[in-house]
Amino acid sequence: MPIGILLTNVVESFPDFIEKYYSNGIYSYIGRFLSRITGVIPISVAEIIIIFLIVFFLYKFVKVIRSLIKSNNRKRYVLIDSIRKLLIFISVGYFVFVIVWGLNYYRLPFADIAEINVKETTVEELSGLCENLILKANELRKNVIENKEGIMYIPDGYNDVFSRAHEGFIIIADTYEELGGEYGTPKGVFFSNFMSYTGITGMYFPYTGEANVNKDRTDILLPATVCHEMAHQRGFAREDEANYIAYLTCTSHPDADFKYSGTMLALIHSMNELYEYDKLEYYKLKSMYSDGILRDLLDNNNYWAKYSGPIDKASTKINNTFLKLNKQRDGVHSYGRMVDLLIAEYRQNNN
Repeated sequence: MPIGILLTNVVESFPDFIEKYYSNGIYSYIGRFLSRITGVIPISVAEIIIIFLIVFFLYKFVKVIRSLIKSNNRKRYVLIDSIRKLLIFISVGYFVFVIVWGLNYYRLPFADIAEINVKETTVEELSGLCENLILKANELRKNVIENKEGIMYIPDGYNDVFSRAHEGFIIIADTYEELGGEYGTPKGVFFSNFMSYTGITGMYFPYTGEANVNKDRTDILLPATVCHEMAHQRGFAREDEANYIAYLTCTSHPDADFKYSGTMLALIHSMNELYEYDKLEYYKLKSMYSDGILRDLLDNNNYWAKYSGPIDKASTKINNTFLKLNKQRDGVHSYGRMVDLLIAEYRQNNN
């Protein structure tokens, strides 16, 4: 880990170099190669590796405990040797992570690539953005399919979403070539139900180049989540940027369910931000939601409420630590900085 940390501390000051020679150079080959190799396997290789590691470490843990119990004069040696091996494993794992994907945290901000001027904003601008998104979402909601409960529904399921998701990237790549390239199709996680207990909707696994998605969840944000993980797959590591790219690719997609999902992702984040600054304005704008949107959001909230608990909280803390380790100083709150990009785009479009 020290070598990996040293490397990230050095490259942090050279985003132009990383953008040109790593993100658009070395990584573009690594990511596509890994993604294509694992893409021929219909199940998540990442999930298999994670399960293997869990079993392996449990086995090693039991073995160390037994060795400590049996050994009389060698307890100290057994403990120190076990810790040493664990640290070596973590160090090598982190170094490989940095090389195969992690340096993307230090590339140029997407705002620079897209030439979007992000600056301080006002509550009035945030409110204007929210109202604009509500009007779009209300209109888009009319075109999606509902189930018998009147909730947004994708009849052909998650595999259909996975197979169509690339269409948005093909279109948006005409504007931002960094989002182009051929990568493996996203994959549903077999143990998605457990993922829900952790609060995780998706995960990009750099070691295999796979975009893994929790398939056991409501449909409203499924297309947006898939595109979020595909943004990571294309080398955009920061969470706020992956969210914004998901919004761009979904709203550029030819299909109504993607357009609606991406718009709702943006609306949820923007309204959450508005709630922090002006609750009265938040409730005023929320009253503009169509009945269909309200049903979809209630269904989504009810789903996640079932899985809220200690595992979810522990997972959030781990994710927070991981993000901060990779210089996302806001931790899990970095997801919310997507709103800065949305406001900058909104301002740009209205000038």
